[in-house]
Amino acid sequence: MSSEVFMDDRKKFNAERQKRIARQSKDGGLKEAAREFFEQSVGLHYAYNFEWLGLPIIQYPQDVVAMQEIIWKTKPDLIIETGTARGGSAIFYASMLKILGRGKVVSVDIDIRKHNREAIRKHPLSGFVILIEGSSIDERIINKVRKISVHAKKVLVILDSLHTHEHVLAELKAYSKFVSRGSYLVVFDTVIEDLPPAYSKNRPWIKGNNPKTAVREFLKSNRDFILDKSVENKLVITVAPGGYLKRVK
Repeated sequence: MSSEVFMDDRKKFNAERQKRIARQSKDGGLKEAAREFFEQSVGLHYAYNFEWLGLPIIQYPQDVVAMQEIIWKTKPDLIIETGTARGGSAIFYASMLKILGRGKVVSVDIDIRKHNREAIRKHPLSGFVILIEGSSIDERIINKVRKISVHAKKVLVILDSLHTHEHVLAELKAYSKFVSRGSYLVVFDTVIEDLPPAYSKNRPWIKGNNPKTAVREFLKSNRDFILDKSVENKLVITVAPGGYLKRVK
């Protein structure tokens, strides 16, 4: 009976993947198709179609996969998110921490509605989630998060609350201090800057006043973080172009 020798091709596989990502990052046709899809899908509220373990997550699937990769790679024992919404993202992060066998999710929102709080409380993973109601830039709320983070060894932060320049910049200045070296500070909805103004109709944010403009200002004076372009180059479709920041110092 003949036997086959199976070579460990992981290095080759990973190298080929990096080459593909590099090629697609320069593919103008792909980028244009992605832009068209994004604009059409935003108008249809595409992000509202998905759940994570039973709760609405309100994210594009590509960014969910990216966050899964980041969490698995960095292995945080504390994940801080601003913007609880309906709780799906908090439960998603909790599910990753359960797999890792460690940690807590701190989820901050200015208004955690009773039915959403109850849905999170009743979820099997609720023990991994700490809900804090209040403005994410209120010093009292920041102090609560600070006290929880004192004993954490690796902290990951995701900002996804009010999307105005002023608010996000204040969040960046406050919550960047919690991020561990080698971990990430992820700012969602930077894509607002790249969308036609009509998509921000009746919103307090718009082109020139949004998370991406806040990130740009933040990075001008903060050298502890770099923009990790490899994430958006891989995803092509993302709500956070220019929003995946890695702490390097």
